[in-house]
This record gives sequence, structure tokens and C-alpha cells, in this order.
Amino acid sequence: MSALYVEVMIDKALRLLQSGRVERLEGDRYNVIGNHGTYNVVARDGKVMCTCPGFQSRRRCSHSSAVTILRSRRRQRS
Repeated sequence: MSALYVEVMIDKALRLLQSGRVERLEGDRYNVIGNHGTYNVVARDGKVMCTCPGFQSRRRCSHSSAVTILRSRRRQRS
């Protein structure tokens, strides 16, 4: 995975967070409203998984990155 791809993915993740498109459901489950649909993201046991096609093929996506950033920010506040 190229550095440019990772940079674009993180930028998209930050925009998802800033626009309020990440919704925590219960426990470790989240809905993320992406540009092409709403995806389910689960953060469990140190792993984050997303239902979007990009995550299925690359094992990373802006939706899972947004949830990772959100959880990291919450831990820093605690």
C-alpha cells in the first residue's frame, strides 16, 4: 500500500469525522456513512473491520480508519 494511498485514506477518514458521519451504535459497533453507502464497522480485540468493498479487498479503508481515530481520541480524553 503506497504512502499516497494511506495519506488519502486518512484525509477521507478525518473528513468523515468532521462531518459527523460516524455514529457509534452499541459497544464496539459503528455506522459510517460513506460516499457510496452506509457501512458497518466493528472494533474488537484490537482489530477494526468494515463491510465496505474496499476493506474486503485491501483490509483498510477510510471508514475503519475513521473509527480507529475516533476511538484513539476518546482514549486520550479519558
